[in-house]
Amino acid sequence: MIPIDIIQSTAETLMDKAAIEIPQDYLDGLRATAAVEDGDLSSFVLQAMLENYEAAKEDRRAMCGDTGCPRWYVKMGNEAQIEGGPVALEEALRAATANATNGVPLRPNRVHPLWRTDHDNNVGINAPEIEYGFEPGGNWLDLTTVHKGGLFGTDYRMLFPSDGIEGIKRFYLDSLAAFGKRGLACQPAIIGIGLGGSKDTCMVLGKRAACLRTVGDRNPDPKIAELEEEFKELGNSIGMGAMGFVGKSMVIDCHIEVGYCHTGGMQMSVHAFCLSSRRAVARVYADGSVEHRTDPDWFTPYQRRETVGWHELHEAAE
Repeated sequence: MIPIDIIQSTAETLMDKAAIEIPQDYLDGLRATAAVEDGDLSSFVLQAMLENYEAAKEDRRAMCGDTGCPRWYVKMGNEAQIEGGPVALEEALRAATANATNGVPLRPNRVHPLWRTDHDNNVGINAPEIEYGFEPGGNWLDLTTVHKGGLFGTDYRMLFPSDGIEGIKRFYLDSLAAFGKRGLACQPAIIGIGLGGSKDTCMVLGKRAACLRTVGDRNPDPKIAELEEEFKELGNSIGMGAMGFVGKSMVIDCHIEVGYCHTGGMQMSVHAFCLSSRRAVARVYADGSVEHRTDPDWFTPYQRRETVGWHELHEAAE
């Protein structure tokens, strides 16, 4: 039985880490980008970002004044049992979000869409978002918090099979140009692309691709992996750099995730994480021990499975 008090205390620690500490994979990617950027203003912004990250960690303050919209990704091993059940789990995550908003502090961004009601704690109707995944085996719980920007930096389009790869590239570049020219995203960023599914799953896949994969990670499908490399280069070839200034540092990395879709369509979503890349991860065990890491390890072979049965597939492989 995984203790609920350990879940909440771990969640509060993760909220602090995500707001303040840049994951090493993203920091390394940003430094590599800064080393080759030759646009004057873009170079200035990148260097200022790197200095701000160090200052935030030293002073234990949020690295960006707009701390986005905190959200949770929860993955459970198949044998995991939580003290108090899933209702207690969600209450613990909501409490951790509220406590961190006042304690870190985070900017209380969440309001009612119509009445603009603000509880000053980033908690409300359907907020924070909590998404779930499961894995075969294991008596553990993975908690990942992501502080994702909640305004722009996202687009969707229904493409068709005849549009092909060229149509995907066109929409991708159109989206990045709009993000940069209209100030709809904070570049450079990890870009996530969702392909297929239905409209809602396409958006979910793209957001998870941006937020839950690390810089340098590649899709196990070699053809998709090649597209990820190509799209990273394409994104940095449009003449835009940090915060939309002239340069070549638009994309730190590009990740693509797919879902089977209706035979007549090819849904596509594009998501920019943000220059802060705020995420933190921990695994909580039944004995109360906690392991912190920065890689959510969300897209496992199980999450990308194509077959009806999982056990049958692995028994056949053996």
